[in-house]
Amino acid sequence: METNQDELKAHLMETSEEFRALASQHSQYHKQLEALEAKEHLTVEEEVEEHRLKKVKLRLKDQMNGILGRCRTQQVA
Repeated sequence: METNQDELKAHLMETSEEFRALASQHSQYHKQLEALEAKEHLTVEEEVEEHRLKKVKLRLKDQMNGILGRCRTQQVA
């Protein structure tokens, strides 16, 4: 099942501008979050930013999963 999902993601990265854009944004936020998490201590502002980035990443992931779900449904139909 994992392979099918990976193949579907690869297909969408090639064919869907929307999916590519969401994946790119998700990756950018992931890198920003990693940079914050690498710090030993966070300021209050950085903690707020960390929380915001996590929420945005989750929203993007949900959107990407929605596209994957629609694609799977279309493949079955």
